[in-house]
Amino acid sequence: MEQGTVVEVTSEEELRALVGEPAQHTRDKVRTTLHALDREWLAHSPFCLVATSAADGSCDVSPKGDPPGFVKVLDDRTLAIPDRPGNKRVDGLLNVLSNPHVGLVFFLPGRGDTLRVNGRARIVREAPFLEEMVARRDRPQLALVVEVREVFHHCAKASLRSSLWEPETWRPDALPHRARLAKALDRSGDSLEFLEAYYGPRYAEKVRAEG
Repeated sequence: MEQGTVVEVTSEEELRALVGEPAQHTRDKVRTTLHALDREWLAHSPFCLVATSAADGSCDVSPKGDPPGFVKVLDDRTLAIPDRPGNKRVDGLLNVLSNPHVGLVFFLPGRGDTLRVNGRARIVREAPFLEEMVARRDRPQLALVVEVREVFHHCAKASLRSSLWEPETWRPDALPHRARLAKALDRSGDSLEFLEAYYGPRYAEKVRAEG
């Protein structure tokens, strides 16, 4: 870290003095129930981020993705997110066991604005709605059921500033392929040849087939 003066912000008063107060319509946009337009958004969203925090304050953000509408709206204040096969770390689920508060951000590919939901979560292993969450022949073993406490739409400023959805700005080859990252960082015991085959075209086919 470069040498120099570092000044921290340590109070809400100091923070507000720097950034100011939100406009009234921004304050008022937070709702406690899902609107019909929120339901439509969820019906078209194939991807969301789930933020959790353990009792000790350690945090995690996990991506969740499936065919559009994979999140099931149970009622105007409750939604369910299926847990699909993954790496079995279940960091977010472990956090929920000690701290049920979660934050969700739902994306629509190509759209800069997002839908945000904050609430309390619980892990469900058996419920009638699990039968309705089958995707690619996979019935989830678990679902994260979220009681909505806050819901609102977020504007596109971050996406616009980052040019997130502008293909001409994408540089997927700027970094080594996933196989090389795995070899260097977390799978050093496997050969590069094996990893390149594992993370090759068949990887996507396997994930889509297995769910």
